[in-house]
Amino acid sequence: MNAQLLDALKPITSEEAEILNGTPEVNKTRYTSGSRFIVDSRKLLARGRLIEIRPHTRFVHFPRHSHNYVEMIYMCQGTCTHIINDTHTVVMEAGDLMLLNQNVTHEILPAGAEDIAVNFIILPEFFTHAVRMLESGSILYNFIISAMSSEQGVSSFLHFRVKDALPVQNIIENMIWTLLHKSEVPETILQISMGLLFLNLVNFADAIDSRNEDQYESHLVFSVLKYIEEHYKDGTLEQFCARVHLKEYTVSRILKKHTAMNFKELLAQKKLGQAAWLLTHTKMPAEAIMHAVGYENSSFFYRKFKLQYGMTPKDYRAVHR
Repeated sequence: MNAQLLDALKPITSEEAEILNGTPEVNKTRYTSGSRFIVDSRKLLARGRLIEIRPHTRFVHFPRHSHNYVEMIYMCQGTCTHIINDTHTVVMEAGDLMLLNQNVTHEILPAGAEDIAVNFIILPEFFTHAVRMLESGSILYNFIISAMSSEQGVSSFLHFRVKDALPVQNIIENMIWTLLHKSEVPETILQISMGLLFLNLVNFADAIDSRNEDQYESHLVFSVLKYIEEHYKDGTLEQFCARVHLKEYTVSRILKKHTAMNFKELLAQKKLGQAAWLLTHTKMPAEAIMHAVGYENSSFFYRKFKLQYGMTPKDYRAVHR
């Protein structure tokens, strides 16, 4: 991580000073006004703000709690151990990123002086632009939608090991710098940066920690989405399964569980989405676009496109150009 950012995050906070001076546990009144330990965004966000960051509190066991916001944790340096939903132990290392939705319960073991992490406190409405940038049906789309609705979703957390993913690191560090220095950059730019972060994460399917069952399945779904992104013209479930040495019914079951769609439906969504993009960004004839995205039968293509978008390719181009 950038040395200047680390230097800005390392100093002992007033809360940490109290802990080092003998306070044995977290002062919950800093985080909540209620009897249950639900960390309240109103305690951490200035009025009118949708996103903020704070260094993770070191030197103390942070007891089991939940949040009324979406939390994103970035491990800048060192390590830190998290216990998710009382069952999953996640050891975050430098460069790791973790997303937690509003339903998760969360416990954190004591971190040392050189274990530097940043917590992003994010209200659900912040994700409006990011959601628009994601394709419906992706695991990240479903995760964000579930976080925004406060309902139990398909993934209560996602853990990414992305220390070697330079585009991801650059976006995160830029967001930290902007929030740390209280930059006058409009919040919309931060929202778009979040969308770019998610779009990049889709391309790093192998970065999802797959050592527990839930994360293994998220890893697999990301792998399918990446395969479809790269091979939407002629990709097949059979080819993908041969690559990952899994049975087709296994992949189909996991896809249906996490996206409510099967491989064929996800593939068609990508083909039609690409066709729609080409219609609005190029002058290619509709027939040429049909072949470019992997369709051969024009009546089938036109029927599928109208079913997806409610109009013919010609009308879609006229409306969106």
